[in-house]
Amino acid sequence: CEALRSFFFEYDTPRIVLIRSRKVGLVNRAVQLAILAYVIGWVFLWEKGYQETDSVVSSVTTKVKGVVLTNTSTLGARIWDVADYVIPPQGENTVFVMTNAILTLNQRQDHCPELPDDRTMCKDDDDCVSGYVGTHSNGIQTGKCVPYNSSIKTCEVFAWCPVENDDHIPKPAFLQGAENFTILVKNNIWYPKFNFSKRNILPSISSAHLKKCIYDSHTDPFCPIFRLGKIVEAAGQNFQEMAVEGGVMALQIKWNCDLDRDASLCVPKYSFRRLDNKDPAHTVSPGYNFRFAKYYKDSSGTESRTLVKAYGIRFDIIVFGKAGKFDVIPTMINIGSGLALFGVATVLCDIVVLYFMKKRYYYREKKYKYVEDYEL
Repeated sequence: CEALRSFFFEYDTPRIVLIRSRKVGLVNRAVQLAILAYVIGWVFLWEKGYQETDSVVSSVTTKVKGVVLTNTSTLGARIWDVADYVIPPQGENTVFVMTNAILTLNQRQDHCPELPDDRTMCKDDDDCVSGYVGTHSNGIQTGKCVPYNSSIKTCEVFAWCPVENDDHIPKPAFLQGAENFTILVKNNIWYPKFNFSKRNILPSISSAHLKKCIYDSHTDPFCPIFRLGKIVEAAGQNFQEMAVEGGVMALQIKWNCDLDRDASLCVPKYSFRRLDNKDPAHTVSPGYNFRFAKYYKDSSGTESRTLVKAYGIRFDIIVFGKAGKFDVIPTMINIGSGLALFGVATVLCDIVVLYFMKKRYYYREKKYKYVEDYEL
């Protein structure tokens, strides 16, 4: 037994060497201080590692207000209000405001010439195929070649006539005054883990103030009423340029709440950005538009419609954030993780001593003892 114990002590027991070096001591202390600063500064103070967190649950409703006057040769003088330019009246976390339009009035189902292009221009009936429907056709071809104007003939179609011509987008935008419209955003949030709820119309906002306030990041940062022109401007865009072909804007509401503090300090922070790509190098199908129609019947019972190709800005209300509150479990987990990191100091000091210092060969000889293989 004595022989075996002597053998294992001599050859298998790892050696612990205490190195007295000012450089090693400085490296060791520096690593420990860095770890301590990380645990206290980053984990606990900045990231609040002592808190349990929860993600926000949100609901949003919107209300747009504003009127604008237009005066065109087609429509004459006309007032446009919310019922005309907000489509649909209510959306899910989104609202579309029409800023430009191409109107095709008094369409009826009838036979009429198709718009001229490479596939529809013709010289006689043989150039037209009865029943043909192209990807961009406005109707079904009848097989006849009819005059489109005094110099061009196109294939006749059975469609809503006259067919829409959207080659020229109105510039400036049809509803230029839309930049003065306002949108009221009502946002309710809930953190289910902490049973905490709040809304963006804060208790400090009175009814009288709500009727006259407009959001401003400096003078009134908590007013929930936003001027459309200011939203686009805050995102670094020009409203009148964007209004011509439309686009998509994000109204972001950030709720980051420290529930260890007073609930009144949990307030929304608003920001804005454009979501659709406005890249001069990619000009194919820019902006945002869609079509809808308003149907009616005249005195004779004939059904007619007004076709509207609507260009406008879609405002997406995006709500995000998290709340935190003190909890023992994450606190103990992060304290334990921080203490475990102090073991890194020893590893780093070993690496410095054994591979980077001038006397590394001397330290390696003292730390390790090399023996020949017993079997050999």
